[in-house]
Amino acid sequence: MAFTMKQMSIIVSTFGILSFIAGVIAENKKPASGNVITGKGVVICKYPSDPTVVLGYLSVAFLALCTAFGYLSLFYPYKGKSVPQAALFRKTSFIVFFNIALGVTGLAAAMLLWPTITEQLHHARNVHHNLKTQCPTAKTGLLGGGAFLSLDSALFWLVALMLADNAREDYFEEMGNKGASSEPIKGSA
Repeated sequence: MAFTMKQMSIIVSTFGILSFIAGVIAENKKPASGNVITGKGVVICKYPSDPTVVLGYLSVAFLALCTAFGYLSLFYPYKGKSVPQAALFRKTSFIVFFNIALGVTGLAAAMLLWPTITEQLHHARNVHHNLKTQCPTAKTGLLGGGAFLSLDSALFWLVALMLADNAREDYFEEMGNKGASSEPIKGSA
């Protein structure tokens, strides 16, 4: 199936928005702390049932799909016409936004994965021998910040896609001009 640039931008946007929504809901559903249950020489942390870990991983998965389609959309041969990567990377603005998109994606992934994995470890390792344990949860705010960065990442992929489209047009225009003859047409005055 051949994709159009509009379809690719809708796919990138959709996955970016889904990652944002899942991350924000995960942040809002995260409990402040677990319930302390004291036993003989141990503290058992009972955490309420919440979808934080699942939503955190879903947000990361949607971010990965957004990134994969964002990257693919830049180099995809639209209308069967491919452009060499060197032609795209000749444009400074494209290079800048391409690298920003990669950087923001990495930062978003780190900010989503860190609290998600931490929360999962808190739930799995809930027996503590330190009787002063307060049953902590993952740091508050990281999932929400990661969610906003994943939305930013999608926006930067879309800007890079627009700049790639401009570079494609310039490339095809150059190729069209190289094929034109510089000699005047016979019969013209």
